[in-house]
Amino acid sequence: MTRVGAIVLAAGEASRFGAPKQRLLLPEVLERLEASPVDEIVVVAGAHQLETPARVVTCPGWKRGPGVSLRCGLEALDDRCAAAVVVLADGPDLAPEAVARVIASWREHGGAVVAASYGGERGHPLLVARSLWDAIPDEGLRGAVARLVPCDDVGAPGDVDTPADLPPRLR
Repeated sequence: MTRVGAIVLAAGEASRFGAPKQRLLLPEVLERLEASPVDEIVVVAGAHQLETPARVVTCPGWKRGPGVSLRCGLEALDDRCAAAVVVLADGPDLAPEAVARVIASWREHGGAVVAASYGGERGHPLLVARSLWDAIPDEGLRGAVARLVPCDDVGAPGDVDTPADLPPRLR
């Protein structure tokens, strides 16, 4: 079976949140990733030092854009990984089923970029095939064409920007 790694982007300042939200949200995201069919997990830190049982790489150029952080994480993955699932540290409701569905779709149909969709809108997790790893721009993959995999039934991962966005269980 082809290996798939996971990259958790956690490098930002969290300025709208007012504190390093990654420290609060990362345990939930990692727990959900560990319940999914990924072979390894790399967390990309930047603005804040993070302590977690997962492997953490610090990206000195994180301010230049999410693509820079993503490339730092991809470089840390095992050479045998043929693809990487990308998730955000501020999505505490990530469904392991969405990760599994995106990986299964990529394994069946291929493609350079495969993403979960919610209500027809592209979201996370996002899978990036190794063939694209060297071509990721500093601004990230927001503009890349992705094959969408509907995941409405498992729920969106969330997007915590401010304390008011926290799920009740984390308040």
